[in-house]
Amino acid sequence: APVSRRSAYCAASVASLTNVLTPALFAGTAEWIARCQNWEGGIGGVPGMEAHGGYTFCGVAALVILKKEHLLNLRSLLHWVTGRQMRFEGGFQGRCNKLVDGCYSFWQAGLLPLLHRALHARGDMALSMARWMFDQSALQEYILLCCQCPAGGLLDKPGKSRDFYHTCYCLSGLAIAQHFGSGDLHHEVVLGVPENRLQATHPVYNIAPEKVVRAVMHFLQQPVPSLEPAT
Repeated sequence: APVSRRSAYCAASVASLTNVLTPALFAGTAEWIARCQNWEGGIGGVPGMEAHGGYTFCGVAALVILKKEHLLNLRSLLHWVTGRQMRFEGGFQGRCNKLVDGCYSFWQAGLLPLLHRALHARGDMALSMARWMFDQSALQEYILLCCQCPAGGLLDKPGKSRDFYHTCYCLSGLAIAQHFGSGDLHHEVVLGVPENRLQATHPVYNIAPEKVVRAVMHFLQQPVPSLEPAT
């Protein structure tokens, strides 16, 4: 099993998209991730550590790919992540008692579609079929008003410098906040002018959904490599 939720997520993402995901390749991974869920409800770096938004997203997304999200206490996780959206700013913090940071617009808000899907699969009848379980408009307002640099790019919070990392994850979080579901259940909540609308992003892989389909369809036509050493 890997010793990092981030490496587990990266490996599971690549393996699932390229059709090399096998039980042997990820033996013990799901159980290790589940042991990292702590008393707060989120996932820490190792068992017993403080819950953190980035580790939590990577851990949950890896479990979704491995079809093992049932190993988590989903209700406790939902309570933790919904508590990370700050009422005044509208954005998300990464840990308890920390400041809001634009990058958690994806790492935290991106958890809600994954949780929505998992709870729906369990037959939860209280779920909305039109909105995620966070204030989508408030998050958009924080990103659009507080995280944009006049010279271009996005940032952590006012007073910070722009960079590619925060630009990526602010925009990714904005896309999550603007789009609910897919197909017949797709609903949009776009704050401000129509030009603010972004294309949807895949909540597990954070790339365009059509790119996920193209990758999966391409590699499904390829044979799964053997784990046995070549002779």
